[in-house]
Parts: sequence; C-alpha cells; structure tokens
Amino acid sequence: MRILRTLREMGIASVAVHSDADADAPHVRQADFAYNIGPAPAAHSYLNAERILEVAQISEADAVHPGYGFLSENAEFASACVAKGLSFIGPSATTIELMGSKTNARARMQQAGVPIMPGGSATSIDDAKRSAQALGYPVLIKASAGGGGKGMRLVNDEAQLISAYERARSEAERAFGDGTVYLEKALLNPRHVEIQVLGDQRGHVVHLFERDCSIQRRHQKVIEETPCPSLPASLVEQMGQISVQAAQAIGYFSAGTFEFLVDEKDQFYFLEMNTRLQVEHPITEWITGIDLVREMINVARGESLRFDQTEIVRRGAAIECRIYAEDPRKNFLPSPGLIEQLTVPTGPGVRDDSGIVQGFRVTPYYDPLLSKLSVWAADRPAAIARMKRALSEYSISGLCTNLSFHRHVMDNAEFQQGRYGTGFIERNAKTLLAGDQLSPEEERQLATAVAVAYAQQQEQAGKAASATADGAPSQWSIADRQRTD
Repeated sequence: MRILRTLREMGIASVAVHSDADADAPHVRQADFAYNIGPAPAAHSYLNAERILEVAQISEADAVHPGYGFLSENAEFASACVAKGLSFIGPSATTIELMGSKTNARARMQQAGVPIMPGGSATSIDDAKRSAQALGYPVLIKASAGGGGKGMRLVNDEAQLISAYERARSEAERAFGDGTVYLEKALLNPRHVEIQVLGDQRGHVVHLFERDCSIQRRHQKVIEETPCPSLPASLVEQMGQISVQAAQAIGYFSAGTFEFLVDEKDQFYFLEMNTRLQVEHPITEWITGIDLVREMINVARGESLRFDQTEIVRRGAAIECRIYAEDPRKNFLPSPGLIEQLTVPTGPGVRDDSGIVQGFRVTPYYDPLLSKLSVWAADRPAAIARMKRALSEYSISGLCTNLSFHRHVMDNAEFQQGRYGTGFIERNAKTLLAGDQLSPEEERQLATAVAVAYAQQQEQAGKAASATADGAPSQWSIADRQRTD
C-alpha cells in the first residue's frame, strides 16, 4: 500500500501479486492489476521468484519493487530481475550479496574504517566455545544471513551455549535457508541506532539522519523515533558521515540503512546493513520531507539525487509504533483472526501506514504487523502527546493487539525521559504488560455490557433532559460517555 500510493502520485501503473490467503487484501484492490502467485505458504507464493518474474513478463512490467521482506534482500532475485530486462528498485545484486552475509559485511566494514563489534566464528560447537571464551560472556549467536531477530540467541555462560547454538542454527536454516551462524560480543542495554542513507548510481550518497530503534521484543523493533533523544548532535553527524563513506566504499545506491549499537560511553559499533527500504522509514520522511519510495524509483531510473547533504534539513520529532496482531501478555505471541471493528486515528501530524481494513482476516502465515502508526510534532514532548492522542483513537476488535502496550510505553517515565536501551521492555515488563490486553471474547462481552448499560442510562438521561428547562446535557451523560470511551 505504501509503494502503491507513491506510484499513483507519479502516474505509474501498478501490478500487485498476492497469495490465496491475501486475495481480498487492500493492496490487491488498490493496484491497477493483480495476479495470484500461489498458495498461502510463503515458500509457494511470495518466495516463488520464478512465478513473480513470470507475472512481471505477462503484465509487461518495467520494474519490481521488492518491499520490506521476503525477497527484498535476495541477491539472486535482484540478479534475475535484471536478467529478465526488469529494473530492480533497490541496490545492485553485488552489494546485496556482500552485505547480506553478516560475516562478510563485518569484514568489509572494518576495511572501510567502520567500528565493528568484536566477534568470532562458530563453524562448530567447539569453535563457538573457543570464540565465546576469547570474547567473554555474554555473547550473541547470530545468523549470518539473518535479520528481524531470527536465528539470534543471547548466551550468558557456556552451559547455555550448546542448546542455544543448535536452536539458532535450526531457526536460521528454516528462515533463510542458511544455517551459518557467528558470535558477537553482547552489550547489555545499549542503544540501537540506525542511519538512513540514500545514493544514486553516480556515487552521490547522503544520509538522512538517525532513528532510535531500541524498544524491541525478541530482538524485533516495536517503537522507533527520531531524533534519538540521548545522543549528542556531534555523534549523530559522525555516524552519518561514516555511513556515507561506507556506502560509497561498496558502491551502494538506492535506500539503505546502517545499524549500530551505542554503549553507555557513546561508542558505536556496526551491527548490520539493511539493503532495502526499512519498515520504520515514515519517521525519516516526516522529519526530512523526502519521499524515500519516490527517490528509490528515480534512482532505479538512472536519475541523480536532487539534493546534497547541506540541503537536507531535519525538522521536529517523529515517533512510530508498530501495531501488531499479538498478545503481549503471552510473550507477544501472534494473534491471527478476523478484524471485526476498526477505527483508525487521523488529525494533524498523524499517519497510519496500514495493510488492513475492517472485515480483513489476519492469517497465521505471515508477519502479524497490521500497521505503522507514526506522528510528527515540533519537538519530542509534543510528539509523545500526539502519539498518546492517536493511540487513544485507535481501536481494533476481534483479535489481540499491542495497542495497550504502546499506550503504557508512552506513559512510562523512563521512555519520556528518553534514556532507555534495548532492555527497556524486559526491565519494565510488570507495568508495560500487566493487564495489557483483553481477549477477543472478553472484548465482545465488555462491549455488549457497555452498550446495554449505555442504552439504559441514555434513556434515563433523556427523561432528565426533557425536564430541564434549558435542555443542557445532564451531568450523567457526560460522565457516562467518558466511561464508555
């Protein structure tokens, strides 16, 4: 939906692909053309590169935008697009392959002068033990081809290493078709800060400032903001310049993101590079006014960037909350189901990038992300207040969501002070997760009870109002509406 909107503004016809499970999805309805590419399991549809390329040829498409997941960082797919005469709206297959392997990326970044986290190989369990002893516990086992927290395990001592090693390898093999893992020294409660870069095919690269992505569960981001509330501007500029230099060193073009961990001494270390558009890109668009999807399309056309670094100005502050169909009370377990009721917030400075509508069934086949709610305001306190207002207007029933969790975060003193790290959720679990979400059945029962009580009280209030000379609302009707809300 995000990409379709920019295509429509640019006057470019769109072709959507979908699985059986997504036949009625909003993106299928909104596209100019739509093609079914297979059964619900991703391996038979969204990961079926051959079928996608077949549709591209049938529809006489000029280009492919890979989106955020599935084949978006698959070098073979990018190469296959070019071989079929299609423009791949993203970087070259060569850079995707280079940065897609975390071990290769670390080595290349070290050559480019980028600070990297100390790490070690883990070709076998014995090799992993030797690397862990050299690094010192705690360590992270990480999938070389991974992302999104998959194939990643925190290990505090050698007793945990064997089982964590096997689980990480198995999960990486299932998720990425590659069970290769490596070890990295673990920082406890660091900041997770990333730099957005954008480059053209002539070697011109700029950065679009930073995003703080420290609030995570299971190593997956749930809230992002910009500017990062605890980093000095000089450090952000240094990270930006290093990211631009690193991108130029590998001949990178299109949108990409360098991710770093920042310790308590403001020392930063390269974590990975995402060679695609990031899920959290809306907050960068808010503060810069630059449409990243449009720029990616222009770069794929061979156009030069229309601005240099000095022309990119940051204005205000922006926050994004990822709205998931999941139950925070059950370790954020996915909660598929039918969206029975949906009310989306609007108003000044509010944006909801969504792929759902009322009556849409969220299936168990894919990531349970429903939408990305983002806000902009002149400064961070105003942005937090705006997000709280927007979350109060957001309503989804029929399945569990993390909406209440986000409301608790916005009220949290540590978050408001802006001095949190990646351990934020674990450290504040008692207040963030307790009583967070009613089950769908509890929601239905409560809604019915409230509706009956409200109708009864409305009737009483109506009688009272008719007896009031000036016809002013009764004291009860105002209070009752507040309770109902």
